[in-house]
Amino acid sequence: MHKKIAEWYYPSVMKPAKHKNIYRFMERSPQLGKRVYIDPTACVTGAVTLGDDVSIWPMTVVRGDVNFISIGARSNIQDGSILHVTHEGPWQPDGLPLLIGDDVTVAHGAILHACTIGDRCMVGMGAIVMDGAVMEPDSLVAGGAVVPPGKVVKSGTLWRGNPARYARDLSEREISNQAYNAAHYVRLKDLYLGERC
Repeated sequence: MHKKIAEWYYPSVMKPAKHKNIYRFMERSPQLGKRVYIDPTACVTGAVTLGDDVSIWPMTVVRGDVNFISIGARSNIQDGSILHVTHEGPWQPDGLPLLIGDDVTVAHGAILHACTIGDRCMVGMGAIVMDGAVMEPDSLVAGGAVVPPGKVVKSGTLWRGNPARYARDLSEREISNQAYNAAHYVRLKDLYLGERC
């Protein structure tokens, strides 16, 4: 009986990789850099590339099934976030990948869908960034904001609201804090890696 459940739960196109929460899909397996931390309750599937020192926190879903996802070095995807992509179709002939730069913080419960997040950005708690939207480097989207499809969040700015709108320029201290947040999560995930049995 257990074998039948396992065969149903893991169809032939989705087979467990080395870790129980990392899956190959359509012959594409996640590629992990050095010192990557993936919480045991997170799920990483398909054409996903994680740079060195990336951390994926509890209950996060990173699903590169119908296009690819790339997450740059030292970026952290916090608890309960959902990352996905857009498939090829009549409205998007090539589909859209999800591209996340280096030193990015994606806070708890954020949703990123087929967008581009530049280096040293911060996506606030519960924020949503939609298809084709771009966050230029050193920008910040406030918690709960919804960035509509195709919108460009300019470098060095804060956006908030639904739909998200320009609120103000970020201070130099706020911009440097974004790099600090990423470095903090590198240190934190190293502690978690050291605790593994």
